[in-house]
Amino acid sequence: MSFRMVDVSGKFETKRFARASGRIRLPKEVVDLIREGRVKKGDVLRASEIAGMMGAKRTFELLPFCHPIPFDAVEVRAELEEDGVRVEATVSGVWRTGYEMEAVTAVVVALTNVYDMCKAYTGEMVIEDVRVVEKGGGKSDWYDDLSGLRVAIIVVSDSVYEGKREDRSGKALREMCEELGAKVVWERVVPDEVNAIKGAIEEASGVADLILTTGGTGASLRDVTPEASQDLLVKEMPGLAEAMRILGVRFTPRTLLSRAKAGIVKEGCVLINLPGSVRGATESLSMVAPLIKHLIEMSRGGGHE
Repeated sequence: MSFRMVDVSGKFETKRFARASGRIRLPKEVVDLIREGRVKKGDVLRASEIAGMMGAKRTFELLPFCHPIPFDAVEVRAELEEDGVRVEATVSGVWRTGYEMEAVTAVVVALTNVYDMCKAYTGEMVIEDVRVVEKGGGKSDWYDDLSGLRVAIIVVSDSVYEGKREDRSGKALREMCEELGAKVVWERVVPDEVNAIKGAIEEASGVADLILTTGGTGASLRDVTPEASQDLLVKEMPGLAEAMRILGVRFTPRTLLSRAKAGIVKEGCVLINLPGSVRGATESLSMVAPLIKHLIEMSRGGGHE
């Protein structure tokens, strides 16, 4: 069996946070020692808060599948209860993956420090109820798959149209859309000609919620997909194309040569130009796919929530 860390290179960097909590049960006499400041090793609550912060910083060294991610803030609070100590930790920052494990590790290390500082007085201590109580900023807040959407795929390529080369990008997009829950209802291969591309988009807009073109977005004189698309967009959404370029640079600087367009063709129908390569097309779609349903809903008059 092989092991691997999850690849998060294609995710958006967003403001994220996670809050975790847990407690350690202690005998009353130990609780009294902590309250009265009579534990020999020092201030149990404050020392445990510091230990928790240190634990959050070392999470990636302790858990093999956690990314060594930066965070901007960590707060650990240890509070005395009648029968023990409760710890709560909040970790936040701007990154491509969340902070749940950093928050949980902070809690566990803080509680373990309570155990260490009090073990001379009792062996009857139980760490319990460690859990994530809240998180936000990641895909759970804004992510949507493509389930329920009807998709049209237009392969723009002279060589594929003429039968000189096999279509690979269109097939890869079909598989990806189906994995995301969409139904591909229409497919077409067209040459790199403005009128042919426009005609395919217009026809597809009658049956699909999402139209994906692949190919013809580069700098060649025959690359005219953006020009054909621009003529049909009633509302351009430049942020989608910009995101594909900005995030795509992580994989190859050549992404900056893409002139892809994205936007609304008509109410309830979104058009997105994708690169012609399999990798470029699928990686670009994966970056913007979580936003497509919301965009379609807004084009139909829906609100932001």
